[in-house]
Amino acid sequence: MVTTTTEPAVDLATLGRRVRHARQARGLTLAELAARVDRAPSLLSQIENGRREPRLALLAAIAAELGSSVADLMRPEPPSRRAALELALAEAQARAPYRALGLPEVRPGARLPDEVLEALVGLHEELARRVAVQAATPEAARRANAALRQKMRERHNYFGTIETLASAISRAVGHDGGPLTERGVRAVTTHLGFTLHRAADLPRSTRSIADLRHRRIYLPVSSRGGHDPSTIVLQTLGHFALEHADPTGYADFLRQRVEANYFAAALLVPEEPAVAFLREAKANKALAIDDLRDVFAVSYETAAHRFTNLATEHLDLPVHFLRVGEDGVIYKAYENDDVTFPTDVTGAIEGQTVCRYWASRAVFHNPDRYATHYQYTDMGRGTYWCTTHVERTADGDFAIDVGVPFAQAKWFQGRETDVRARSSCPDPACCRRPAADLAARWAAYAWPSARAHSHLLAALPPGTFPGVDDTEVYEFLDRHSIEDAVVR
Repeated sequence: MVTTTTEPAVDLATLGRRVRHARQARGLTLAELAARVDRAPSLLSQIENGRREPRLALLAAIAAELGSSVADLMRPEPPSRRAALELALAEAQARAPYRALGLPEVRPGARLPDEVLEALVGLHEELARRVAVQAATPEAARRANAALRQKMRERHNYFGTIETLASAISRAVGHDGGPLTERGVRAVTTHLGFTLHRAADLPRSTRSIADLRHRRIYLPVSSRGGHDPSTIVLQTLGHFALEHADPTGYADFLRQRVEANYFAAALLVPEEPAVAFLREAKANKALAIDDLRDVFAVSYETAAHRFTNLATEHLDLPVHFLRVGEDGVIYKAYENDDVTFPTDVTGAIEGQTVCRYWASRAVFHNPDRYATHYQYTDMGRGTYWCTTHVERTADGDFAIDVGVPFAQAKWFQGRETDVRARSSCPDPACCRRPAADLAARWAAYAWPSARAHSHLLAALPPGTFPGVDDTEVYEFLDRHSIEDAVVR
């Protein structure tokens, strides 16, 4: 078998600056070096300015005259801070946002002071940051979310590398099944080199703050917004266990959040014992999200999420998931069973309203809305069975819905339900168009004031971590560092 390797492309701009840097360090003019290698000065000038790639023989001759080597001249990093700034300025001025301004190009000649070059590069970085912030519109966010969901669908919402990492950590702290206790969470924290601390003055824009200098994780004294402290700690630790860097944009921020949440769930509900439990339940035709929740002492939503991680990979079950508010608005969604979710023109699902006949909305009309609801729904292209549970949070009640195609319902508890519905959405005649007589009585006399879903429609807040006030975070860490120094 013949294998071929592709050499990485040479960065001509960096190569040229390394040649110039070495030439000037030897005290040679361009003409003197050209004479020594028997080439025209204009050719060497093109090489030094990154406009022409030298042949290897010429580059070897240049390296020999400069007391260097070909490998050293071809190193990818700039030879000096000045050279790095010159490259950064050239790249910034070549980008579309700057070219669109119609401003002249600044050539970083030898007479241009370093501080001016620093200022120009800094201004370009700020321009790029502001363009990125402006790009993070609701539409851009929805597109990023839709793209991420497609990637999750392609891999059946299963992240093998994260499962392997979480399993190794679980074994290291002795968690081989059952609920992960508070002591277990602290053991995971210690294993990853952190300590936990409670703080009454944690900024309101944060759920936790990690101090990487002192390897501490700060949590609020009391739970905020119904979030489980153990889950928050594990999600925070997930970023470091997975070696996340600062997000490069909103899409990267979303990806990191999904991965950190997955890591936390994989520790709370470890793969090996969870799969063993689910396989036995499937063999007995007794699968139930409620049981998974109870065995591992997690929330129903965490159990539902974890089921979607494992169902297709280990049980050969296609599945869909929804988190829906009382008003029918979708907050989270996932599917690989071809169910038809409502979407906007960007392909986004979040912020859309589900059909009023779907289980995730019908559950709110049950006499006991907190009892588990089972339902078959004929959606035209197929019939789906769903198990739905309402969870109460500080932000209101939300329906957590897990569904499968009709043929797969035989593996679940609740399959005997006689609750059935039919949905033809997005056909307006299904549930969005009011009855003709009702519209006739009220169309001219109704003026409702809509409740805006600001988290779904507003422009995304700026910053590396959207919505977090950096000043508050830095002041908090500075304050606690000073307090610690006084105590010591």
